Amino acid sequence: MPLNETLVEGLDNYAIGQKIRDLRLGKKLGLVELGRHTGLSAALLSKIERGKMYPTLPTLLRIALVFGVGLDYFFSQDTRAFSVVRRKERKRFPEQPDSDSVPFHFESLDFPAKERKLNAYLADFQPAVIDDVKLHRHRGVEFIYVLEGTLGLYIRNDETRLESGDSVYFDSSQQHGYRRVGRKVCRALVVIVPRAAQPI
Repeated sequence: MPLNETLVEGLDNYAIGQKIRDLRLGKKLGLVELGRHTGLSAALLSKIERGKMYPTLPTLLRIALVFGVGLDYFFSQDTRAFSVVRRKERKRFPEQPDSDSVPFHFESLDFPAKERKLNAYLADFQPAVIDDVKLHRHRGVEFIYVLEGTLGLYIRNDETRLESGDSVYFDSSQQHGYRRVGRKVCRALVVIVPRAAQPI
């Protein structure tokens, strides 16, 4: 009997097929080999993994026994990180809200994600003379990919200029700062990966 839309959506939330595939690949088993262990055909297993078919409880139990997991493994909600940010949802903020001189404005690209391992931003840099570049530092590492314009990155007592298409990776515990060079808009993707707390 075909399942209605509500049941299909409810079952899809458990990602049972993907969980079976992850277990199989983790054990480096092919579909045929898993079929031999379970008594199920490779074609049936393939349909289940691809979400084209939902297994009955006896079928799922056969699979669970091969991998040494209980049925509850397949019915726990998938908590792996997945978060979409629509362009219209992003908010633009100055880097230093209370300052008269703002080195850049940024938009967070990953704000809804919980327990993030990194922070990603779209940054618009402002012009400044090099003597006015505001320096800062923070734990972790930083990656910048220039989307357009020319970015001046001041680090190690020197300025490195990055053009559109250039990128840089550096230890952000070093004093560093940025400025837009020239009149054209300067925009970049900035990714910061924090490190565990340590003195800087």
